[in-house]
Formats: sequence, structure tokens, C-alpha cells
Amino acid sequence: MARGTAAQAVPTGAVDPREARRLQRRARLTQAALAIFAARGYHETSVDDIVARARMSKSAFYEQFDSKEQCFREVLAQEGGELIHAVIGAAAGGHDHRDRMRRGIRAFVVACYKRSAVARVMLVESVGLSASVEEVRHQLEGRFAHMVAEYANQDPVVFGRSVVGAVNDAVSYFLTHPGADAESLADSLCRIFAP
Repeated sequence: MARGTAAQAVPTGAVDPREARRLQRRARLTQAALAIFAARGYHETSVDDIVARARMSKSAFYEQFDSKEQCFREVLAQEGGELIHAVIGAAAGGHDHRDRMRRGIRAFVVACYKRSAVARVMLVESVGLSASVEEVRHQLEGRFAHMVAEYANQDPVVFGRSVVGAVNDAVSYFLTHPGADAESLADSLCRIFAP
């Protein structure tokens, strides 16, 4: 099992088999939902689409989630959270504020290109969906903005939010409009925000 999974948090042999099965079903549903939300969009995706992709029943879905929106929020929080966590980790290895900014921006851009389904859910599908989804999206952006703000020489909150907004917009644009690969986009953004 992968590092950091919920089932691994409990010592081997101590996991209730029913709970382990529940977590496996939930993971199948969230992975199916991620793929469908990214491919079709939130509004064009139905619970039937998610359960068909997961090869599960609709009742199994509703045992895990109250609604499609709750499933979306969990996908966003889990997958987006992992992406932002990796970005913050990459930035922490820098030797000064500019190097940390460069590393953070580069890690974000490259991660979004490699995990384009997560990027689409986080940067496109979640925008304006509902107040509860916006809350999750703003928390993720806030973590990224806080990292950026720590490395700013002036008005850190404004700088952090400005960088995150610009980077998010550039990544979402170039993921849907070919014209820049991850490395060239990251280089351009680093020249602008961390010269």
C-alpha cells in the first residue's frame, strides 16, 4: 500500500477488514470521479458516470458520499492537497527566497502538467461551483499563497495572492491551449516573479 494512506496509519493487523474495504471502495470512487470530472466537467458528470467507471453500484456511492458535490469536494481536497503539499516541499529546499519561489512555481507548473486531471479539477472545474467547493479551493490556494508570501520582500499577502492568481491562470490557459510546455512556462513565470 502507498505511503501515507489511511489504512497504513493503523498498525498492520489492527485494521478492521470492513473499514479497509470501505476505504478501498471510497478510493475507487474518488479516482473514478477525478477522471470523469476532469474529462467531462462537473456539470456534465453524473453519479451514474462515476459508478460506471468505478464498476460499483449507485448505492455504494451513496454509502460513501451524500452527493456528487461532496464527492467533488473530497476529490479536490485530497488530490489538490497532495499537489500543493508537494509544491511546498519542493520550495522548502531552496537556499534563499528567490530560489524557494522558483522551486515552488516550477513544482506547481510541472505537477499540473503531469497531473492534468487534478489541475483541471482544481483550476477550472472548482471555480464558482458552490460556496463549500470555493472554500476548499481557497484553502488550497491559500496554502500556496502563504508559501509565496513567506518569500516576498514587500506586502506579502498581496504578492502571494497575485502570484498564485497569475500562475493558476497561466497554467489553466496553457493546459487547454497548446503553446507552452511545462518547463518553458515555469521558466517564464520564474523570470517574472522570481528574477
